[in-house]
Amino acid sequence: MSPKTKNIGIMFADVAGSTQLFEVLGDDMARATIAETLELLTNVINSHNGTVIKTIGDEVMCTFPEADDSANAATEMQETLEDANDMREEGPKIKVRIGMHFGPALLEGGDVFGDAVNVAARMAAQAKGGQIITTKTTIDLLDPITQATSRFVDRAPIKGKKEDIEIYEIIWQESDVTTMATDVGSSAQQREEVSLEVSYQKTSVTLNQDKSGLMMGRSKACDLPINEQLASRQHVKIELRRDKFFVIDQSTNGTHIKIDGADESFLRREEMHINANGQISLGKSFADKPTEVVSFTLKST
Repeated sequence: MSPKTKNIGIMFADVAGSTQLFEVLGDDMARATIAETLELLTNVINSHNGTVIKTIGDEVMCTFPEADDSANAATEMQETLEDANDMREEGPKIKVRIGMHFGPALLEGGDVFGDAVNVAARMAAQAKGGQIITTKTTIDLLDPITQATSRFVDRAPIKGKKEDIEIYEIIWQESDVTTMATDVGSSAQQREEVSLEVSYQKTSVTLNQDKSGLMMGRSKACDLPINEQLASRQHVKIELRRDKFFVIDQSTNGTHIKIDGADESFLRREEMHINANGQISLGKSFADKPTEVVSFTLKST
């Protein structure tokens, strides 16, 4: 079946401060808490005619047939999490940041691509925990009550677009109507700058907002050529998306990842969010004591 383009609502919702959760709760409890939160979000998505496209680490990507569906789901997500936090007697409060946009997207093979996805991702990058960030064009499609409880935040450039996008916040808490305007307006400036230093033998490459992607493999044309016989020519890449780094395998033999303090993970035609320092082995398990190992160090300022 050939892919088709249609106007749909795209939403990204992810757990804010997940790194701190692991530090405070420990690995097992943090993973369980994030899984519980994603299940809660999924139930809300399903109840508003939404479809979960994928979950990666602490983030869920989903679609909705109408703009109002996505806005109503986003509001219920925040309200449901607030209720869950009120019932939680101890431990950190769980918050999600939500970015969404209604527009044209390409539906293919159970995944979604295109303009609306890129814009929604940018909106998620502008959000802080407990916020719902969207575009003016999406706000214009919403019911009058939701429009009345939205607030202009800023204008921002979007890759591939000539004009800046007008960014709005949907205010879902009564107490926030008068207090969030200036706080959200400066959110982009307050966000931490993240970088990832990737090292192999005597070569190091730093990924950040200026250089957001890195390809590794046997080919000398790769950003970081790896001298491993089991590696594919273009084996695995690392990408920066909305202040998070992802390892994306596209190889024959798969990619092995060892996060410090955690068990080895294996990817084949999959991707994984990395939120700590670690090592990567192309095609060979760490149990086999590979010599061609790539190390990475996560930094924030």
